Amino acid sequence: MQFGITLKPDISVDRVVSLARQAEAAGFSYGWIFDSHVLWKECYPLMTLMATNTKKMHIGPCVTNPAVRDITVTSSLFATLNLISGGRMELGIGRGDSSRRVLGKKPTTLENLEEAIRTFRELTSAREITYDGTATRMPWATAGAPRVWVAAYGPKALKLAGRVADGVILQFADPALIEWCCGFVREGAREAGRDFSKIQIMSAAPVWLDSDLNKCRDRVRWFPALVSNHVMDLIARYKPEELPPALTAFVRNRAGYDYHHHAEVGSDNAGFVSDEVTDRFCIIGTADAHRQKLAQLRKAGVHQFNIYLMCGEEEQTIKDYEKEIIPALG
Repeated sequence: MQFGITLKPDISVDRVVSLARQAEAAGFSYGWIFDSHVLWKECYPLMTLMATNTKKMHIGPCVTNPAVRDITVTSSLFATLNLISGGRMELGIGRGDSSRRVLGKKPTTLENLEEAIRTFRELTSAREITYDGTATRMPWATAGAPRVWVAAYGPKALKLAGRVADGVILQFADPALIEWCCGFVREGAREAGRDFSKIQIMSAAPVWLDSDLNKCRDRVRWFPALVSNHVMDLIARYKPEELPPALTAFVRNRAGYDYHHHAEVGSDNAGFVSDEVTDRFCIIGTADAHRQKLAQLRKAGVHQFNIYLMCGEEEQTIKDYEKEIIPALG
């Protein structure tokens, strides 16, 4: 199993750099960052600094979308960063959540997402395409196309990931739900004639190491509330029997969501989230409990565990994983 971190760009620029450096030295292979340009700092200058201050770590947004920026802009950004980083960029992409909703806009469609991925791959490979009726090519994009990770929850999005993605981003650490998701990814891969075993599976979630479970839950309860935004979309798009209750039942008492307190420890957004859901979606407890949960995720098919490193004491979390977790599972 490989390990990654995701940073929320509400911290100082210097700290973004120092955490990326520390994580790479600690054995983390991936450095991701949220992309929500209104709520927080613009991620692309920060990714540039992360890339220039690391040597081996793969860098990318977790996640961007094809609606906030024209896909030709995203392609140019990544092709440039791939040159700067020596080919270490990774594209995490989805339909869009906070960066769209905070502007009063809806996520884009799956059709737009799939077409954007195809366009991205062609442009970052320096191949010519017809874009809005015009022949378009970036001949200087010589570092190759970055791998594409698709963030998905519902059956249709998961099948899309199986058809086109190099990796899939699953935002929870629930082994049973991971297995449910992988079934649709496998189906999409089969329909496209692809080898499912070549598709990387990421589990992304916050963690907290402490023997006091109540303290742990207080630090990570915001995360199932974040996930609930995507679950509400699914409920509007699918019949109840098409979705597992383990994913949908916890939003029954959800009153609403304030994106200005998105991914925020102690946020009122999380008032409806139970201890049971918090325990399933996150990784908490002693180091041994973390190792056991991660072993379950690996058995469920997870190749990379990505820590949403935004619960406080981030440097200590990296140290704890370097000492207690990565040697046992990495």
